[in-house]
Amino acid sequence: MIKIADLIIPLTYDFKVLEDIVAKRLQIEHSRIECINIAKRSVNNLNKQDIYFNMTVIVYVSGDEDEVISLNRDKCISKEGELIYTVPKKKLKERPVVVGCGPAGMFAALILAQAGARPILLERGLDVDSRRQSVLEFWRTGVLDTNSNVQFGEGGAGAFSDGKVKTGKKDSRKMKVFRELVEAGAPPEIMYLSKPHIGTDRLNETVKGIREKTISLGGEVRFGATVTEILRKDGQVTGVGFVEDGKYAELSTDNVVLAIGHSARDTFERLLVSGIYIEQKPIAVGVRIEHSQEMIDKIQYGDFAGHPALGAADYRMVVHLKNGKGVYTFCMCPGGTVVAATSEENALVTNGMSEYVRDGRNANTALLVTIEKKDFGSDHPLAGVAFQRKIEAAAFEAGGGGYKAPVQRLEDFLHKRNTTAFGDVLPTYLPGTGFNQVDSYLPDNITDSLRQGISEMGEWMPGFAYPDALLTGAETRSSSPVRITRGNNLEAIGIKGLYPCGEGAGYSGGIVSAAVDGVLCAEKILGS
Repeated sequence: MIKIADLIIPLTYDFKVLEDIVAKRLQIEHSRIECINIAKRSVNNLNKQDIYFNMTVIVYVSGDEDEVISLNRDKCISKEGELIYTVPKKKLKERPVVVGCGPAGMFAALILAQAGARPILLERGLDVDSRRQSVLEFWRTGVLDTNSNVQFGEGGAGAFSDGKVKTGKKDSRKMKVFRELVEAGAPPEIMYLSKPHIGTDRLNETVKGIREKTISLGGEVRFGATVTEILRKDGQVTGVGFVEDGKYAELSTDNVVLAIGHSARDTFERLLVSGIYIEQKPIAVGVRIEHSQEMIDKIQYGDFAGHPALGAADYRMVVHLKNGKGVYTFCMCPGGTVVAATSEENALVTNGMSEYVRDGRNANTALLVTIEKKDFGSDHPLAGVAFQRKIEAAAFEAGGGGYKAPVQRLEDFLHKRNTTAFGDVLPTYLPGTGFNQVDSYLPDNITDSLRQGISEMGEWMPGFAYPDALLTGAETRSSSPVRITRGNNLEAIGIKGLYPCGEGAGYSGGIVSAAVDGVLCAEKILGS
């Protein structure tokens, strides 16, 4: 295989155009090209008058590949090997247990099932279809199910998001994750887009596909099963205790993958009381900011806005303030909605979500301020949880109750005044909104940082500080406030056979990185 990087491809390309460009670049006849696979595609919009795709392709040619490469003294042309991930086959003495059905738990269970280890996956929430009904009911009525919501259930918190699967340099584990996602129903283009996404609607089917494959290989998935304790003896895991249908039960095992997610606060408390080592971890909190998608498209693409090959535009910004805080955008959802994402009663939490086509009227992103451990005001391992809860309770009150979210126009926030009417950006949040100031639920050091950050972002991206943009809060669950500490063997400190895993344990941040961490933990169990 021959890799060609940094190809300039017009927005309106088809296969013939691509073949012509590749043949010219390799200086070979068209007839020698057997296959062209896109490895990466990104939009270059540095010049708004000339937007095009940057592309990397993998080319299969007839004849001697080395000869073709040697004739092209071009640093962008090289030989490429295929990244193949092989699952080791191994039967274990006891069936391993995986706790949590987010990306980390799903992929740990899948790898263990493919190895022939017949894992048992326990998830406190419901299957993705039942969970979706619970979530929609909450958004319509404000009636919350504390075990089946945006945070808990099959697919984890990422199941109600934009479904971004962006990652850095791809290795065999990451490619394994991508291939399994596509095989389970994710859009094939996630294999090559520089900013791939699946969308909430497509994620539901993808999650089910992975579950069905795990079961077909001998795995077992049990929903509505809340793990309450990790059983152990002499520093070795011996099983798990859990509640299912209101009854306590135990499973015997010597290997547990603990992939509980970043919002399993009651589980954090039980683990800490039982003597499992947990430490604080920095987080970030802030708000969601909404603009019209049409406006973002024009800012990013100029006259090319609305071009069918480009779709809805996105953005990402980071600024570092003189006060030591960082302010950054996170989980940007083009054509999406701001959603109610709490898992606890009388708490207001926001997140962002978009479907595959990203055709909603608004764009939204989290606008977050970094929070260090010293900001928690306590050395207690769960001080970060208390910090989040305090803000969530204040936001619930600021919205007027009933899980209505407090909203404020951006211009009003910058001038510290009340909002009395919407401008041309209307909120997408359900169950509803109420006007209140961001200062009513976020501490002064955070709101001051947001004001400074927005001003700087407005200089980087003219139009971002749009007066009618809406701020909806509070955004508190972007990452876990704790780390369940593990050693180099990925086992919890002092407990053999317990593998803290994924975002909830403090070891990843996003769908792909969590899934890869699940793969790594499965490998350790298999002795690979």
